[in-house]
Amino acid sequence: MKDDKSEKPIQKYEPEQFGPLMKSMNEFFTQRPVKRLLDSIDEFFEKPFPLSTIPIDMYETDTDLVISADLPGVKKEQIDIEYSEKHITITVNHVEELEETNEKKTYYVKKHSFNKASRTVALPYPIRTNQIKASYVNGVLKIHIPKQRKRKIRIDESM
Repeated sequence: MKDDKSEKPIQKYEPEQFGPLMKSMNEFFTQRPVKRLLDSIDEFFEKPFPLSTIPIDMYETDTDLVISADLPGVKKEQIDIEYSEKHITITVNHVEELEETNEKKTYYVKKHSFNKASRTVALPYPIRTNQIKASYVNGVLKIHIPKQRKRKIRIDESM
Protein backbone atom coordinates (compact mmCIF):
# COMPACT_ATOMS: atom_id res chain seq x y z
CA MET A 1 0.00 0.00 0.00
CA LYS A 2 1.31 3.38 -0.95
CA ASP A 3 1.29 6.33 1.42
CA ASP A 4 -1.12 9.12 0.39
CA LYS A 5 1.23 11.83 1.50
CA SER A 6 3.11 13.31 -1.36
CA GLU A 7 6.79 13.53 -0.74
CA LYS A 8 8.30 16.97 -1.17
CA PRO A 9 11.90 17.17 -2.11
CA ILE A 10 14.12 18.67 0.56
CA GLN A 11 15.32 22.03 -0.59
CA LYS A 12 18.97 22.71 0.03
CA TYR A 13 20.28 26.23 0.39
CA GLU A 14 23.60 27.19 -0.97
CA PRO A 15 25.73 29.80 0.85
CA GLU A 16 25.82 32.04 -2.22
CA GLN A 17 22.04 32.41 -2.06
CA PHE A 18 22.48 34.44 1.14
CA GLY A 19 25.27 36.59 -0.27
CA PRO A 20 23.22 39.75 -0.88
CA LEU A 21 21.46 39.42 2.46
CA MET A 22 24.72 38.91 4.36
CA LYS A 23 26.28 41.85 2.55
CA SER A 24 23.41 44.17 3.48
CA MET A 25 23.53 42.99 7.12
CA ASN A 26 27.28 43.63 7.27
CA GLU A 27 26.78 47.11 5.84
CA PHE A 28 24.05 47.82 8.39
CA PHE A 29 26.17 46.78 11.39
CA THR A 30 29.24 48.69 10.21
CA GLN A 31 27.41 51.98 9.65
CA ARG A 32 28.53 54.66 12.10
CA PRO A 33 25.51 55.03 14.45
CA VAL A 34 24.89 51.30 14.78
CA LYS A 35 28.61 50.50 15.10
CA ARG A 36 29.00 53.10 17.87
CA LEU A 37 26.04 51.58 19.69
CA LEU A 38 27.49 48.08 19.40
CA ASP A 39 30.93 49.36 20.53
CA SER A 40 29.40 50.99 23.62
CA ILE A 41 27.63 47.74 24.50
CA ASP A 42 30.95 45.89 24.15
CA GLU A 43 32.65 48.48 26.40
CA PHE A 44 29.93 48.05 29.02
CA PHE A 45 30.42 44.30 29.22
CA GLU A 46 34.21 44.59 29.21
CA LYS A 47 34.17 46.94 32.17
CA PRO A 48 30.62 47.39 33.53
CA PHE A 49 31.50 49.24 36.73
CA PRO A 50 35.01 50.63 36.39
CA LEU A 51 35.05 52.21 39.82
CA SER A 52 32.66 49.96 41.68
CA THR A 53 35.15 49.53 44.49
CA ILE A 54 38.30 51.28 45.52
CA PRO A 55 41.20 48.95 46.33
CA ILE A 56 43.04 50.07 49.45
CA ASP A 57 46.02 49.02 51.48
CA MET A 58 46.37 50.05 55.13
CA TYR A 59 49.66 49.80 57.03
CA GLU A 60 51.51 51.43 59.89
CA THR A 61 54.90 53.09 59.99
CA ASP A 62 56.71 54.21 63.13
CA THR A 63 54.83 57.51 63.15
CA ASP A 64 51.75 57.14 60.91
CA LEU A 65 48.84 54.97 59.95
CA VAL A 66 48.84 55.05 56.12
CA ILE A 67 45.89 54.33 53.86
CA SER A 68 46.91 53.86 50.22
CA ALA A 69 44.38 53.67 47.37
CA ASP A 70 45.17 52.92 43.71
CA LEU A 71 43.12 55.27 41.52
CA PRO A 72 44.60 55.13 38.01
CA GLY A 73 43.18 57.59 35.51
CA VAL A 74 41.44 59.67 38.17
CA LYS A 75 42.11 63.39 38.51
CA LYS A 76 42.81 64.95 41.90
CA GLU A 77 39.70 67.13 41.57
CA GLN A 78 37.50 64.02 41.36
CA ILE A 79 38.55 62.72 44.80
CA ASP A 80 36.76 63.61 48.05
CA ILE A 81 37.97 62.48 51.47
CA GLU A 82 35.74 62.73 54.53
CA TYR A 83 36.63 61.65 58.02
CA SER A 84 35.24 61.15 61.47
CA GLU A 85 36.91 59.93 64.63
CA LYS A 86 36.58 56.25 63.61
CA HIS A 87 36.21 56.23 59.81
CA ILE A 88 37.65 57.67 56.61
CA THR A 89 35.58 57.70 53.42
CA ILE A 90 37.18 58.03 49.99
CA THR A 91 34.79 58.99 47.17
CA VAL A 92 35.61 59.25 43.47
CA ASN A 93 33.22 61.10 41.14
CA HIS A 94 34.19 60.37 37.55
CA VAL A 95 32.42 62.51 34.93
CA GLU A 96 33.19 62.03 31.25
CA GLU A 97 31.80 64.01 28.33
CA LEU A 98 32.43 63.28 24.66
CA GLU A 99 31.09 65.23 21.72
CA GLU A 100 31.76 64.21 18.13
CA THR A 101 30.49 65.48 14.79
CA ASN A 102 31.23 64.22 11.30
CA GLU A 103 30.27 66.48 8.40
CA LYS A 104 30.68 63.84 5.67
CA LYS A 105 28.20 61.33 7.03
CA THR A 106 26.22 63.95 8.98
CA TYR A 107 26.06 62.41 12.40
CA TYR A 108 26.38 63.89 15.85
CA VAL A 109 27.31 61.97 18.98
CA LYS A 110 27.17 63.33 22.50
CA LYS A 111 28.06 61.06 25.37
CA HIS A 112 27.88 61.92 29.05
CA SER A 113 28.72 59.38 31.74
CA PHE A 114 28.93 59.63 35.51
CA ASN A 115 30.46 56.99 37.76
CA LYS A 116 30.76 57.18 41.51
CA ALA A 117 32.66 54.88 43.82
CA SER A 118 33.07 55.12 47.54
CA ARG A 119 35.00 53.21 50.17
CA THR A 120 34.72 53.65 53.93
CA VAL A 121 37.65 52.44 56.01
CA ALA A 122 37.20 51.67 59.69
CA LEU A 123 40.16 52.93 61.69
CA PRO A 124 41.78 50.77 64.36
CA TYR A 125 41.74 53.62 66.90
CA PRO A 126 40.26 57.13 67.21
CA ILE A 127 42.21 59.76 65.29
CA ARG A 128 43.20 63.39 65.76
CA THR A 129 41.28 64.90 62.91
CA ASN A 130 43.31 68.08 62.51
CA GLN A 131 46.58 66.31 61.65
CA ILE A 132 45.53 64.15 58.68
CA LYS A 133 47.46 64.70 55.46
CA ALA A 134 46.80 63.34 51.97
CA SER A 135 48.81 63.22 48.75
CA TYR A 136 47.99 62.04 45.24
CA VAL A 137 50.93 61.12 42.99
CA ASN A 138 50.90 58.96 39.84
CA GLY A 139 47.42 57.54 40.47
CA VAL A 140 48.08 56.59 44.11
CA LEU A 141 46.27 58.36 46.94
CA LYS A 142 48.02 58.20 50.32
CA ILE A 143 46.41 59.37 53.53
CA HIS A 144 48.75 59.78 56.50
CA ILE A 145 47.21 59.74 59.97
CA PRO A 146 49.68 60.43 62.78
CA LYS A 147 49.72 57.83 65.53
CA GLN A 148 48.81 59.07 68.95
CA ARG A 149 51.46 59.04 71.59
CA LYS A 150 50.91 56.24 74.02
CA ARG A 151 50.36 57.31 77.57
CA LYS A 152 51.77 55.33 80.42
CA ILE A 153 49.91 54.68 83.60
CA ARG A 154 51.90 54.75 86.75
CA ILE A 155 51.13 51.89 89.10
CA ASP A 156 50.54 52.92 92.68
CA GLU A 157 51.07 50.38 95.42
CA SER A 158 49.03 52.19 98.06
CA MET A 159 45.60 51.16 96.83
